[in-house]
Amino acid sequence: MKDDEPRPGLGDEAAHHAAYLDFYRRQVSDGVLEMSAEEQRHTRLASGWTPLELLSHVLHMEQRWFVWRFLGEDVAEPAGDWAQGRMGETRWSVPDDAGAEDLAARLRSVGERTTRVLAEHDLDERAATERGVDDPVDLRWTCFHVLQEYARHAGHLDIARELAGY
Repeated sequence: MKDDEPRPGLGDEAAHHAAYLDFYRRQVSDGVLEMSAEEQRHTRLASGWTPLELLSHVLHMEQRWFVWRFLGEDVAEPAGDWAQGRMGETRWSVPDDAGAEDLAARLRSVGERTTRVLAEHDLDERAATERGVDDPVDLRWTCFHVLQEYARHAGHLDIARELAGY
C-alpha cells in the first residue's frame, strides 16, 4: 500500500477533512483489494472479522454518519454491515455474493458524496437528525468521529494483513 498522506496547505478545514477521509478510504480499500479472494474472507483474529467485512463496515459507517445522520436522508440499509451471529450476538457480516471490487466501488461512491457534503455545508452545521445520538452533532464532530473510525480500522487491517503475510 502506498502511503500518500495529505500534505499541508490544502485550503480550509473542510478540504483537509475531505483529503484525510479520502486517504483512509484508499488505505482500507487498497489494503483489502491487494489480498487474495481467500484471504479477504478469512479471519486471523480472535474477534472473527474478515478484511471484506471491515471494508463493508467502513462504507456503511461513513454513509450512516454523513448521509443517514447528518443529511437525514433515507438509506436502504444503514446497518447493512451488521447481522445476528450464531449465538445471538451482533457482528459484522457480508453477503456471500459481495466482492471486494464491488464494495470498494461503493465506498468510492460514498466518499464522493461525503466530499460534496463537506464542500456544500458549513462545519458548524448540525445534523438533520439525532438517529442514535443524544444531540444532533455538527459536521466538524462527524468528520473527527469518522476519521478516528477509519484510523482505528486501518490499523486493524494492517495487523490482519501482516498476519496473512502481506
